[in-house]
Amino acid sequence: MIKGVILKGIGGFYYVDTEEGIFECRARGIFRKEGIVPTVGDNVEITVLDALDKKGSLDTIYDRKTELIRPKVANVNQAVIVFAAKNPNINIDLLDRFLILAEEQGLDIVICINKIDQDLEKNYERIANLYKTIGYPVVCTSVEKKIGLEELCRMLEHKISVFAGPSGVGKSSLINGMFPALQLTTGEISRKIQRGRHTTRHAELIQVEHQSYIVDSPGFTSLQLSHIAPKDLQYYFPEFAPFLNQCYYTGCCHIHEPDCAIKKEIGVSIGQERYQRYTVLYQELVQEFERRK
Repeated sequence: MIKGVILKGIGGFYYVDTEEGIFECRARGIFRKEGIVPTVGDNVEITVLDALDKKGSLDTIYDRKTELIRPKVANVNQAVIVFAAKNPNINIDLLDRFLILAEEQGLDIVICINKIDQDLEKNYERIANLYKTIGYPVVCTSVEKKIGLEELCRMLEHKISVFAGPSGVGKSSLINGMFPALQLTTGEISRKIQRGRHTTRHAELIQVEHQSYIVDSPGFTSLQLSHIAPKDLQYYFPEFAPFLNQCYYTGCCHIHEPDCAIKKEIGVSIGQERYQRYTVLYQELVQEFERRK
Protein backbone atom coordinates (compact mmCIF):
# COMPACT_ATOMS: atom_id res chain seq x y z
CA MET A 1 0.00 0.00 0.00
CA ILE A 2 1.07 3.59 -0.56
CA LYS A 3 0.12 6.77 1.29
CA GLY A 4 -1.55 9.81 -0.18
CA VAL A 5 -4.10 12.56 0.27
CA ILE A 6 -7.57 12.82 -1.28
CA LEU A 7 -7.67 15.71 -3.73
CA LYS A 8 -11.32 15.38 -4.76
CA GLY A 9 -14.25 13.00 -4.79
CA ILE A 10 -16.75 12.76 -7.63
CA GLY A 11 -19.44 10.12 -8.20
CA GLY A 12 -17.97 7.60 -5.79
CA PHE A 13 -14.44 7.95 -7.16
CA TYR A 14 -11.66 9.48 -5.05
CA TYR A 15 -8.56 10.99 -6.61
CA VAL A 16 -5.56 10.42 -4.38
CA ASP A 17 -2.25 12.27 -4.72
CA THR A 18 0.71 9.97 -3.96
CA GLU A 19 4.45 9.94 -4.61
CA GLU A 20 3.67 7.70 -7.61
CA GLY A 21 1.09 10.06 -9.10
CA ILE A 22 -2.65 10.60 -8.81
CA PHE A 23 -4.75 7.43 -8.55
CA GLU A 24 -8.48 7.06 -9.17
CA CYS A 25 -9.81 4.94 -6.31
CA ARG A 26 -12.98 3.34 -5.09
CA ALA A 27 -13.44 3.18 -1.33
CA ARG A 28 -13.74 -0.20 0.36
CA GLY A 29 -17.28 -1.24 1.28
CA ILE A 30 -16.39 -1.36 4.98
CA PHE A 31 -16.39 2.44 5.09
CA ARG A 32 -20.03 2.53 4.00
CA LYS A 33 -20.95 -0.10 6.58
CA GLU A 34 -19.27 1.93 9.32
CA GLY A 35 -20.81 5.20 8.15
CA ILE A 36 -17.43 6.71 7.21
CA VAL A 37 -17.39 9.01 4.19
CA PRO A 38 -13.98 9.71 2.65
CA THR A 39 -13.38 13.45 2.59
CA VAL A 40 -11.22 15.81 0.59
CA GLY A 41 -7.99 16.32 2.56
CA ASP A 42 -8.04 12.89 4.20
CA ASN A 43 -4.65 11.24 4.63
CA VAL A 44 -5.13 7.71 3.31
CA GLU A 45 -3.49 4.48 2.21
CA ILE A 46 -4.39 2.87 -1.09
CA THR A 47 -3.70 -0.43 -2.80
CA VAL A 48 -2.51 -0.09 -6.41
CA LEU A 49 -4.72 -2.16 -8.70
CA ASP A 50 -3.40 -0.91 -12.03
CA ALA A 51 -0.14 1.03 -11.98
CA LEU A 52 -0.34 1.94 -15.68
CA ASP A 53 -3.87 3.37 -15.64
CA LYS A 54 -3.48 4.71 -12.09
CA LYS A 55 -6.35 2.74 -10.56
CA GLY A 56 -6.48 1.85 -6.90
CA SER A 57 -8.49 0.86 -3.86
CA LEU A 58 -8.87 3.26 -0.92
CA ASP A 59 -8.18 1.03 2.08
CA THR A 60 -7.29 3.19 5.10
CA ILE A 61 -8.31 6.64 6.32
CA TYR A 62 -6.15 8.14 9.05
CA ASP A 63 -7.58 10.18 11.92
CA ARG A 64 -8.42 13.75 10.96
CA LYS A 65 -6.67 16.65 12.69
CA THR A 66 -9.44 19.04 11.68
CA GLU A 67 -12.73 18.67 9.85
CA LEU A 68 -14.73 21.51 8.35
CA ILE A 69 -18.41 21.01 7.56
CA ARG A 70 -19.02 23.81 5.06
CA PRO A 71 -16.98 23.28 2.93
CA LYS A 72 -16.55 19.59 3.71
CA VAL A 73 -12.80 19.15 3.94
CA ALA A 74 -10.37 17.52 6.38
CA ASN A 75 -6.93 18.36 7.75
CA VAL A 76 -6.95 22.00 6.73
CA ASN A 77 -4.63 24.08 8.92
CA GLN A 78 -5.35 27.57 7.58
CA ALA A 79 -8.48 29.48 6.62
CA VAL A 80 -8.21 32.36 4.17
CA ILE A 81 -11.45 34.25 4.76
CA VAL A 82 -12.20 36.40 1.74
CA PHE A 83 -14.58 39.35 1.59
CA ALA A 84 -14.86 42.08 -1.02
CA ALA A 85 -14.36 45.76 -0.26
CA LYS A 86 -17.33 46.41 -2.58
CA ASN A 87 -19.67 44.49 -4.88
CA PRO A 88 -20.78 42.88 -2.60
CA ASN A 89 -20.04 45.07 0.41
CA ILE A 90 -18.46 43.53 3.52
CA ASN A 91 -20.95 41.84 5.82
CA ILE A 92 -19.24 42.15 9.23
CA ASP A 93 -21.65 39.78 10.97
CA LEU A 94 -20.91 37.09 8.39
CA LEU A 95 -17.18 37.73 8.64
CA ASP A 96 -17.29 37.19 12.40
CA ARG A 97 -19.19 33.94 11.91
CA PHE A 98 -16.47 32.65 9.60
CA LEU A 99 -13.85 33.71 12.14
CA ILE A 100 -15.64 31.92 14.97
CA LEU A 101 -15.84 28.67 13.00
CA ALA A 102 -12.16 28.90 12.06
CA GLU A 103 -11.21 29.66 15.69
CA GLU A 104 -13.27 26.69 16.85
CA GLN A 105 -11.28 24.41 14.54
CA GLY A 106 -7.98 25.83 15.77
CA LEU A 107 -6.99 27.00 12.29
CA ASP A 108 -4.50 29.68 11.43
CA ILE A 109 -6.49 32.57 9.96
CA VAL A 110 -5.83 35.12 7.23
CA ILE A 111 -8.43 37.77 6.42
CA CYS A 112 -8.34 38.87 2.79
CA ILE A 113 -10.21 42.01 1.71
CA ASN A 114 -10.44 41.77 -2.08
CA LYS A 115 -11.49 44.22 -4.82
CA ILE A 116 -9.98 47.19 -2.99
CA ASP A 117 -9.64 49.02 -6.32
CA GLN A 118 -13.45 49.32 -6.39
CA ASP A 119 -13.63 51.07 -3.01
CA LEU A 120 -12.57 54.56 -4.03
CA GLU A 121 -13.36 55.95 -0.55
CA LYS A 122 -11.12 53.27 1.01
CA ASN A 123 -13.72 52.37 3.62
CA TYR A 124 -12.16 48.92 3.78
CA GLU A 125 -9.17 50.36 5.65
CA ARG A 126 -11.22 50.88 8.83
CA ILE A 127 -12.29 47.24 8.81
CA ALA A 128 -8.76 46.05 8.03
CA ASN A 129 -7.37 48.05 10.94
CA LEU A 130 -10.07 46.74 13.29
CA TYR A 131 -9.05 43.13 12.70
CA LYS A 132 -5.33 43.87 12.63
CA THR A 133 -5.73 45.39 16.09
CA ILE A 134 -7.27 42.12 17.30
CA GLY A 135 -4.22 40.28 15.95
CA TYR A 136 -5.50 38.76 12.72
CA PRO A 137 -3.25 38.91 9.65
CA VAL A 138 -5.08 41.01 7.04
CA VAL A 139 -4.07 41.31 3.40
CA CYS A 140 -5.83 43.72 1.04
CA THR A 141 -5.90 42.64 -2.60
CA SER A 142 -6.95 43.58 -6.09
CA VAL A 143 -6.67 41.04 -8.88
CA GLU A 144 -7.35 43.77 -11.45
CA LYS A 145 -4.48 45.96 -10.16
CA LYS A 146 -2.30 43.02 -9.00
CA ILE A 147 -2.15 44.38 -5.45
CA GLY A 148 -1.35 42.09 -2.52
CA LEU A 149 -1.18 38.85 -4.53
CA GLU A 150 2.47 38.10 -3.73
CA GLU A 151 1.87 38.77 -0.03
CA LEU A 152 -1.12 36.42 0.03
CA CYS A 153 0.79 33.78 -1.93
CA ARG A 154 3.56 33.77 0.71
CA MET A 155 0.95 33.16 3.40
CA LEU A 156 -0.02 29.87 1.69
CA GLU A 157 3.43 28.29 1.84
CA HIS A 158 3.55 24.88 3.56
CA LYS A 159 -0.14 25.09 4.47
CA ILE A 160 -3.37 23.39 3.51
CA SER A 161 -5.54 26.47 3.12
CA VAL A 162 -9.27 26.68 2.61
CA PHE A 163 -10.59 29.75 0.82
CA ALA A 164 -13.90 30.62 2.45
CA GLY A 165 -16.30 33.51 2.12
CA PRO A 166 -19.60 34.51 0.53
CA SER A 167 -20.31 34.19 -3.16
CA GLY A 168 -19.00 36.80 -5.54
CA VAL A 169 -16.08 38.12 -3.49
CA GLY A 170 -13.54 36.79 -5.98
CA LYS A 171 -12.09 33.66 -4.37
CA SER A 172 -11.55 31.86 -7.67
CA SER A 173 -10.23 35.03 -9.31
CA LEU A 174 -7.73 35.47 -6.48
CA ILE A 175 -6.48 31.92 -6.89
CA ASN A 176 -6.19 32.37 -10.65
CA GLY A 177 -4.32 35.63 -10.09
CA MET A 178 -1.75 33.90 -7.90
CA PHE A 179 -1.60 30.66 -9.92
CA PRO A 180 -2.66 31.42 -13.53
CA ALA A 181 -2.13 27.83 -14.69
CA LEU A 182 -5.09 26.64 -12.59
CA GLN A 183 -7.74 28.72 -14.39
CA LEU A 184 -10.59 27.97 -11.98
CA THR A 185 -14.04 28.85 -13.26
CA THR A 186 -15.23 32.30 -12.29
CA GLY A 187 -18.62 33.98 -12.54
CA GLU A 188 -19.99 37.47 -12.76
CA ILE A 189 -21.76 39.32 -9.98
CA SER A 190 -25.48 39.81 -10.39
CA ARG A 191 -25.93 43.56 -10.14
CA LYS A 192 -29.57 43.09 -9.22
CA ILE A 193 -29.22 40.80 -6.22
CA GLN A 194 -25.56 41.48 -5.33
CA ARG A 195 -24.75 37.82 -5.03
CA GLY A 196 -22.28 35.72 -6.95
CA ARG A 197 -23.16 32.67 -8.91
CA HIS A 198 -21.85 29.46 -7.37
CA THR A 199 -18.99 28.76 -9.75
CA THR A 200 -17.24 26.07 -7.67
CA ARG A 201 -19.15 22.78 -7.64
CA HIS A 202 -17.00 20.60 -5.40
CA ALA A 203 -14.50 21.17 -2.64
CA GLU A 204 -11.18 20.18 -4.18
CA LEU A 205 -7.62 20.09 -2.87
CA ILE A 206 -5.22 21.67 -5.34
CA GLN A 207 -1.45 21.46 -5.04
CA VAL A 208 0.01 24.87 -5.84
CA GLU A 209 3.56 24.27 -4.61
CA HIS A 210 5.41 21.45 -2.85
CA GLN A 211 3.54 20.73 0.40
CA SER A 212 1.23 23.68 -0.28
CA TYR A 213 -2.43 23.01 -1.07
CA ILE A 214 -5.51 25.16 -1.40
CA VAL A 215 -9.20 24.38 -1.36
CA ASP A 216 -11.56 26.35 -3.55
CA SER A 217 -15.11 25.91 -2.29
CA PRO A 218 -18.67 27.12 -2.89
CA GLY A 219 -19.50 30.47 -1.31
CA PHE A 220 -22.13 30.94 1.38
CA THR A 221 -24.36 33.81 2.42
CA SER A 222 -25.13 32.60 5.95
CA LEU A 223 -23.46 30.42 8.55
CA GLN A 224 -25.07 28.62 11.46
CA LEU A 225 -23.22 28.36 14.76
CA SER A 226 -25.91 26.35 16.53
CA HIS A 227 -23.55 23.49 17.43
CA ILE A 228 -21.51 25.84 19.66
CA ALA A 229 -22.49 25.95 23.33
CA PRO A 230 -23.22 29.51 24.51
CA LYS A 231 -20.61 29.24 27.29
CA ASP A 232 -17.91 28.39 24.72
CA LEU A 233 -18.47 31.38 22.43
CA GLN A 234 -16.17 33.59 24.54
CA TYR A 235 -13.18 31.41 23.64
CA TYR A 236 -13.53 32.22 19.94
CA PHE A 237 -13.06 35.97 20.40
CA PRO A 238 -9.25 36.14 20.76
CA GLU A 239 -9.28 39.68 22.16
CA PHE A 240 -11.19 38.30 25.18
CA ALA A 241 -8.45 35.80 26.06
CA PRO A 242 -6.25 37.99 28.35
CA PHE A 243 -9.24 38.85 30.57
CA LEU A 244 -11.29 35.65 30.78
CA ASN A 245 -9.97 34.61 34.19
CA GLN A 246 -10.30 38.06 35.74
CA CYS A 247 -14.09 38.25 36.11
CA TYR A 248 -15.44 38.25 39.67
CA TYR A 249 -17.94 35.46 38.98
CA THR A 250 -16.84 32.01 37.82
CA GLY A 251 -18.77 31.15 34.68
CA CYS A 252 -19.31 34.81 33.77
CA CYS A 253 -20.92 35.09 30.33
CA HIS A 254 -19.98 38.78 30.06
CA ILE A 255 -23.52 39.98 29.44
CA HIS A 256 -25.31 41.04 32.66
CA GLU A 257 -22.87 40.12 35.44
CA PRO A 258 -21.24 42.85 37.57
CA ASP A 259 -17.46 43.12 37.96
CA CYS A 260 -16.93 41.62 34.50
CA ALA A 261 -13.37 42.05 33.24
CA ILE A 262 -14.50 41.79 29.62
CA LYS A 263 -17.02 44.63 29.94
CA LYS A 264 -14.39 46.81 31.60
CA GLU A 265 -12.24 46.48 28.47
CA ILE A 266 -14.95 47.59 26.03
CA GLY A 267 -13.59 50.58 24.15
CA VAL A 268 -10.09 49.90 25.50
CA SER A 269 -8.73 46.49 24.45
CA ILE A 270 -12.07 45.19 23.12
CA GLY A 271 -13.88 47.05 20.35
CA GLN A 272 -17.49 48.11 20.92
CA GLU A 273 -18.60 46.60 17.59
CA ARG A 274 -17.06 43.23 18.33
CA TYR A 275 -18.53 43.10 21.82
CA GLN A 276 -21.99 43.93 20.47
CA ARG A 277 -21.72 41.09 17.96
CA TYR A 278 -20.64 38.77 20.76
CA THR A 279 -23.80 39.64 22.74
CA VAL A 280 -26.03 39.13 19.69
CA LEU A 281 -24.46 35.77 18.86
CA TYR A 282 -24.56 34.69 22.52
CA GLN A 283 -28.30 35.37 22.72
CA GLU A 284 -28.78 33.55 19.43
CA LEU A 285 -27.03 30.47 20.81
CA VAL A 286 -29.00 30.64 24.08
CA GLN A 287 -32.28 30.73 22.15
CA GLU A 288 -31.16 27.77 20.06
CA PHE A 289 -30.22 25.86 23.22
CA GLU A 290 -33.64 26.59 24.78
CA ARG A 291 -35.42 25.55 21.59
CA ARG A 292 -33.75 22.13 21.69
CA LYS A 293 -34.91 21.37 25.23
